[in-house]
Amino acid sequence: MTPTLTPPPGTVVPPATDERCDRCNAAGKLRITIAGGGELVFCGHHANKYADDLVKITVQFAADPEFEWRGADLMASNSSN
Repeated sequence: MTPTLTPPPGTVVPPATDERCDRCNAAGKLRITIAGGGELVFCGHHANKYADDLVKITVQFAADPEFEWRGADLMASNSSN
């Protein structure tokens, strides 16, 4: 049996270098897990453009280490309320 590297349940990993934005097909910079359990990948432009709406449906997220998602601050401020 060949071992596989699978992240533990509940862990979200940043998009791989070959993954593309679900909106425009640009390089993926953000992966979100939505409440229903599905995942979406967005480029930096669309991740920040739709941040206000994405934080409403995001359960977990992971961003490329070189990308700063505006929604991270929104999620942090929502969880502290």
